[in-house]
Amino acid sequence: MGHELTLLFGLVLILGMAAQWLAWAAQIPAIVLLATAGILVGPVFGVIEPSQDLGGLLEPLIKLGVAIILFEGGLSLQWHELRQAAAGVRRLVSLNVLFMFAFGSTAAFYLGGLSLPVAMVFGAIGVVTGPTVILPLLRHARLRKRPASFLKWEGIINDPIGAILAVALFEYFTYTGGGNGGWQEMALHLAMGLGLAVALGVVGAWLMAEGLRRGHMPEYLKGPIALAGAIAVYIAADLYMEELGLMAVTIFGLVLGNRKLASISELRRFKEYIAVILVSAVFILLTADLKPATLMALDWSTLALLAAMIFLVRPASVFLATLGTDMSWQERTLVGWIAPRGIVAAAVAGVFGPRMAEQGYAGGELLLPLVFGLILATVVLHGFTLSGLARYLGLSVSRTNGVLIVGASPWTVGLAEALREARVPVLIADPSWSRLRPVRNAEIPVFHGEVLSEHAEHTLEFNEAGYLLAATDNDAYNALVCTRFAGEFGRHRVFQLPAPQKSDEGAVPYTPGMRGQVTPKADAWYDDLVADTYRGYVFHRTQLTEKYPYRQWRADGGDRLLPVALVREGRQVRFFSPDSEVNPRAGDTLIAFGPPGARDDARGPGG
Repeated sequence: MGHELTLLFGLVLILGMAAQWLAWAAQIPAIVLLATAGILVGPVFGVIEPSQDLGGLLEPLIKLGVAIILFEGGLSLQWHELRQAAAGVRRLVSLNVLFMFAFGSTAAFYLGGLSLPVAMVFGAIGVVTGPTVILPLLRHARLRKRPASFLKWEGIINDPIGAILAVALFEYFTYTGGGNGGWQEMALHLAMGLGLAVALGVVGAWLMAEGLRRGHMPEYLKGPIALAGAIAVYIAADLYMEELGLMAVTIFGLVLGNRKLASISELRRFKEYIAVILVSAVFILLTADLKPATLMALDWSTLALLAAMIFLVRPASVFLATLGTDMSWQERTLVGWIAPRGIVAAAVAGVFGPRMAEQGYAGGELLLPLVFGLILATVVLHGFTLSGLARYLGLSVSRTNGVLIVGASPWTVGLAEALREARVPVLIADPSWSRLRPVRNAEIPVFHGEVLSEHAEHTLEFNEAGYLLAATDNDAYNALVCTRFAGEFGRHRVFQLPAPQKSDEGAVPYTPGMRGQVTPKADAWYDDLVADTYRGYVFHRTQLTEKYPYRQWRADGGDRLLPVALVREGRQVRFFSPDSEVNPRAGDTLIAFGPPGARDDARGPGG
């Protein structure tokens, strides 16, 4: 048995990470590949049967996994995101919930032929648009901050709301028989539960924040202790009411993430790694546990119900709920279409469907296949259409290969102009308005401010750029900027000018993990580059071809120039660096720095 469980967990982890990597490489939503992997190893080939292999462990494992995912989602929610999206978010987590519940329940009753109790539980589950699906989709789609905030806040907040509403309705119908006298008892029980969840989340987060702030735990234990605290809050709330822990742990993460702790970035990074593993594992386990008979139970009436949920209930709910807000029609259209259901919806349906069927409620046996049908349909439809729809509506960031240059100087202005002429979007950031004057005169986009500040985090669309170059006169600052943004851009996409070597030791004073990749070469120092610019050095552009390759460029005098970057087809940028190999090839645009007449005798077609 132990050997089989080892193989099961190992296979799930390997499949999950393989699906995540393939999704990244192929630029498709990871959640689609995860669902496909689960279906293949489960119902199709029967390699694993989670409910049989894990027995009673499957449900608690999934619940704990979802709790940790919601904690990580709460950590990612920032109050400042509400400054521009507050009205829309409030409507999405209030009126939108009521409309989706009412319309979904009505559709389930009339179209799906479910009994009223089962229809209302289905309507409550339909409210759930969880972070287990929406966060990977947002990571893939590269939406602008405001529409991304709408979807992220709604997914993370409505996830526990829908689950708790489903639990309350289930308890009302199964334990009180649906009598009129049970409404007051259910409402009181629910109100007390919500109060307990808020109290546990807020107090727990405050205690954890104080422990982190006062240094009551070493650095290497901060992440694990915060994780244990989240699980403790979840369990404490869940003891009072099933699924209440989801609300408590979300509040715990939200409050902790907004306490402005010095170590919060490390906590978020730690939880993000765990969440990626858990989302992958839990989604594969759930889809692998599907039985062919479950989906075969869907007939034309239930398919009509699913179509109504996707094409009518969701759009109508969002449009009605957001009337009178500052949301544009493009934002309302996008949010009205995107509502993928995920793990929490499946887990709740998996628990309550069989129980309601056992107690004789008509349609109880259809609750699980309906919810799984809704999950699969929304994952595929929304997963493959989010990016395209966002681009069509002008709500996505298309400049994935742009360059963010930190530090305005004559040399960076020249580089930015050369990149722009090669059709690469460029933004130069600097806190000095006077240093930005020549940048503005060259009509290059600027950010006036400190890129490490909270203001920049709130206002600068970092995902418009795919590469970062720290090119100030302060080597330590360059290293700090690269270290700060390595997680967002990828360490292979952050570059800095080299630090002068210590003359007495001959060693670079920064370890590779504490700086960006050096560009353009190890001894191309800031002072020398700026001095050369004042001496009249300029940037040269050369189009490499089959007839005019890089070696010919070198032979024609290119050895007197300093290669800085290549611009490839699709406007992909490759900076020259001693830390990584760059192989110029036909079709590349070569950008080099040197004397103005160094290449007059042999310029390529694009020179």
